[in-house]
Amino acid sequence: MTLHLGIFLALVCAFASNVAFFFKHRGACEACKVDIKHPIRSAISLWSSKWFAIGMGLGAAAWIIHVAAISLAPLSTVQAVLSGGVALLAVMADKMFGLKTTRRQWWGLSMTALGLVLLVITMPGTDGAHSAFSEPALIAFELGLFGVGALLIMGPSLGRGPSEHHGIMLAAAAGILFGVCNIGVKALSGMVGAEGIVGLVSPWLLLAAAGSAAAFYASARSLQDGDAVPVIAITGTAANISCIAGGIIVFGDPLPGTTVGIVIQATAFLLVIVASALTPAPVRAVEAQAARA
Repeated sequence: MTLHLGIFLALVCAFASNVAFFFKHRGACEACKVDIKHPIRSAISLWSSKWFAIGMGLGAAAWIIHVAAISLAPLSTVQAVLSGGVALLAVMADKMFGLKTTRRQWWGLSMTALGLVLLVITMPGTDGAHSAFSEPALIAFELGLFGVGALLIMGPSLGRGPSEHHGIMLAAAAGILFGVCNIGVKALSGMVGAEGIVGLVSPWLLLAAAGSAAAFYASARSLQDGDAVPVIAITGTAANISCIAGGIIVFGDPLPGTTVGIVIQATAFLLVIVASALTPAPVRAVEAQAARA
């Protein structure tokens, strides 16, 4: 029963998160450019936008639902269900927010959704929330994610590619850092379940807060530098893949027990990787758009 409730909450969270991201995109485009050298000024400018504030409020509600979901079900299962929200992006962008989605992006989103659905159906059945973890594994995995996120954040300042690619790199960084936060929260949920409120007095709370703060700025800047649909898709996919991997490596979520299941999961990850390359607009299209502007 708790597993089914966790999956239902994950579906609600997926829809609410997408809507929140579209509102934040509209608001971020009205604000001044995010500059990590001036974090307070950047935050004030973002929060001064009505649409960004609404998006953040809705996003906070979605995050609370997400915390409830991962407290009731295994992390990898919740994130796999959340990943299905990628399939809603193109429809929501067109019908609810009037944003144009190219055929290339439709293909990318469809491949992402298919890959993530394959991950869902090959996840073995399990009971309980799977909140127990190995501290060395958690430390190593979280530090690894932080390192990859930092490299992606520094990428735009080191390269001279089109701003569209800058937005995608920052979106991937934001997704990975959201993964840092979610994995830390999952660890805290297990500690609170075992020790009560005292479980919150933990370094994992600081780790989750640091990941969330870094993701906030990276995500806001990615929404300013890139198109809404690919940026939101990459952010969500990076967060989900990070958490699915964390669920397996850190919390011991089960893998498929058959060769067929393992092959299907490998194919699913390959689909997601190819889709991530397809979803952003090609360089020629970006350059043409910039020339017209």
